[in-house]
Amino acid sequence: MPGQIISQPNPPPGPSHLPESIRDDAVTDEQVNKSKFRTMPELRAIQKFRRAAHYIAAAMIFLQDNILLERPLTFDDIKPRLLGHWGTCPGLVLVYAHLNRIIKKTGIDSLLVVGPGHGAPAILASLWLEDSLSPFWEHYTRDRSGLTRLITKFSAPGGFPSHINAETPGSIHEGGELGYALSVAFGAVMDNPHLVVTCVVGDGEAETGPTATAWHGYKYIDPQESGAVLPIVHLNGFKISERTIYGCMDDKELIALFSGYGYKVRIVSDLKDIDQDLAASMEWALNEISLIQSAARANTPIFKPRWPILILRTPKGWTCPKMMHGEFIEGSFRSHQVPLPQAKTSQEELQALQGWLQSYGPHELFATKGSRGVVEGAPTEELLSIVPDRRDKMLGCRKEAHAAFQPIKVSDWTQFGVQKGSQESCMIVVGTLLRDTIDKNPNTFRIFSPDELVSNKLDGVFKLTGRNLQWDEKSCANGGRVIEILSEHTCQGMLQGYTLTGRTALFPSYEAFLGIVHTMMVQYSKFKKMAHETAWRHDVGSVNYLETSTWARQDHNGFSHQNPSFIGAVLNLKPALARVYLPPDANCFLSTMSHCLRAKNYVNLMVGSKHLTPVWLSPEEANKHCFAGSSIWKFASVDDGLNPDVVLVGIGVEVTFEVIAAAALLRKMVPTLRVRVVNVTDLMILGPHGSHPHALSADDFDTLFTNDKNIIINYHGYPIEVKGLLFGRPAVDRTAIEGYREEGTTTSPFDMMLCNHTSRYHVAAAAIRAGARFNGNFSKDPEADANALMDMAKEDTEYIFAHGMDPEGTFDTPKFD
Repeated sequence: MPGQIISQPNPPPGPSHLPESIRDDAVTDEQVNKSKFRTMPELRAIQKFRRAAHYIAAAMIFLQDNILLERPLTFDDIKPRLLGHWGTCPGLVLVYAHLNRIIKKTGIDSLLVVGPGHGAPAILASLWLEDSLSPFWEHYTRDRSGLTRLITKFSAPGGFPSHINAETPGSIHEGGELGYALSVAFGAVMDNPHLVVTCVVGDGEAETGPTATAWHGYKYIDPQESGAVLPIVHLNGFKISERTIYGCMDDKELIALFSGYGYKVRIVSDLKDIDQDLAASMEWALNEISLIQSAARANTPIFKPRWPILILRTPKGWTCPKMMHGEFIEGSFRSHQVPLPQAKTSQEELQALQGWLQSYGPHELFATKGSRGVVEGAPTEELLSIVPDRRDKMLGCRKEAHAAFQPIKVSDWTQFGVQKGSQESCMIVVGTLLRDTIDKNPNTFRIFSPDELVSNKLDGVFKLTGRNLQWDEKSCANGGRVIEILSEHTCQGMLQGYTLTGRTALFPSYEAFLGIVHTMMVQYSKFKKMAHETAWRHDVGSVNYLETSTWARQDHNGFSHQNPSFIGAVLNLKPALARVYLPPDANCFLSTMSHCLRAKNYVNLMVGSKHLTPVWLSPEEANKHCFAGSSIWKFASVDDGLNPDVVLVGIGVEVTFEVIAAAALLRKMVPTLRVRVVNVTDLMILGPHGSHPHALSADDFDTLFTNDKNIIINYHGYPIEVKGLLFGRPAVDRTAIEGYREEGTTTSPFDMMLCNHTSRYHVAAAAIRAGARFNGNFSKDPEADANALMDMAKEDTEYIFAHGMDPEGTFDTPKFD
């Protein structure tokens, strides 16, 4: 199969069969008053800014010396590795230049979210031109020295990487993994009524599933309380090696698609007068946003307003060489990354590069010689005339992107504590704390939920607040703090945008489906790792995941709903960021939630049950237990756990119940077997000392688990996760771990324990066999006792299959008489 075949550069889309009348739904030149911009006084400055940014961006990909072409290029001037993506840069520069113009003209507060994050040269070039790099990176001054460093160190050790990341001023989105820019932008404007976030979505990213849903994001934007997103769909027609879906859609198809989403569509494609076209279209879009917001803020909201969207059609790699070696470059996929990949060794390509860079007229754009009042290497005053005068208005210097954290108020959780010895739903009880948190933080806390808040029994928050779906007339303009949309990707993106701009949020989800955002979470953690290592980035709230409807009680939905793998995803993050908690009861969950909502800079995962389960600890006991991360549970241990023969460990709600039930069984069956019961609520304590900030010291580990007795661990997740944590601890061969074995179906709750070997019978049998190594007197025949327990397991299995339910009393709170 040959590669993508094109017969002309920038090939137009084939005609559709849609009626011409669809064009009536698009915004016309007359409606944006395009003609008045033909004599725009800033036109020359915009064009010079674009030329300068194009020059710098291209030079960043190629040059390691001779950065201003003060002599003919040689092979020695070319970097040994040519890294970067040129194809999207001209479109990004175009948008950036016009945002500068309109910010300066109107004074709006704006952020730019860039979906094509590989277009970093365009953004970094624009940041240098407006002098938004040097306040954060002292060596990137707006002079020859700073420009030399920017160009020569790009995509090289010690310089900026090839993609936008947390080191890029003004950024709140990396854009490496495509699909999330738009949802991040919508999250950023929530509760930021002054803010307009322009979001560039490339036509490659537009093909992704997460983006397809994120177009609905404005249906969750209440214009009375929140800002606005201006999406710009950048259609340059090509991905790495083929045409894009959107690039093959004609204007009628695009108008129909986005009108169907509910947008008011403006197509910007007049290449001969692109600056006038985009300037007029941006002013029109801001006016539309203002009309929608003004109505809402006057308490006369427009129901189902049509927010503006711009469709920007420009050639791929615009302004680079048109052809090379008989192949189209500009307007084709060949300009996606490095248009002249052999410039280091090919004289033909080197000469083409010389001509390409010279075409921008760098000597007209930068001062090559310093003189009185002129800084050598600095851009000319004319091209800077469109840059905002106030630094805090510049796209690279907005505090929302790096210094906007607003800590939330979280009440003393103990006032919501429940009675020790009762049975309570962790989620119902935690809902009371969340409701109070919403009440105390009406503009800085939100819940992003994939349509499961009621199912997860967190609906107590609805006694105070509501949902925020603006297209539902019952929740429109009612200030609801809950975003429910059946798209984990959209929830995650909004959560990221909301958190990185200074606020705090919670993402509750069915356990099995939180893994849908696994790679999004990893990408976010990479951004946060770099932010943590970047001195000028301030703290932000933690990203908080609440995982419930777990496999242990997904007996009714079946195998597809049984998947605890997200725990492992968080465990793989940098230890400085990752926190995993499995609180064993409602009071412990309150304590954990209170901590996570107040914590900064982490990725917090809390795992628990929504069903009625015993409250093992009083609020005071729970506080101490959660602070330590683990403790010996004396009430379930023999002689308070002193001098044990075996240590039983529960990690997770349901599996801890089975450990307690096993201890009660053993108390009756083999009362002289000395059992210590330990609960671990902070999973990270298990690793070797130094592997994680929470890891126990060797002495503390031995105090809890002994240094020689067998340890039987009943774990909520996959056993290999605990094995990985314990690796490096001495004598790990004395540890037996059971957990989710990827066994399940539509069955009973206790059968889920039985088929995954996490039942009380399995735990007790393992304890007897292990305890016999240290205490030969507790049983005449330990193996027979263990087999008897497994016979009990078989009997319960047969009962379940015969009656379709668990034996009566299975989940009664175990007693130690």
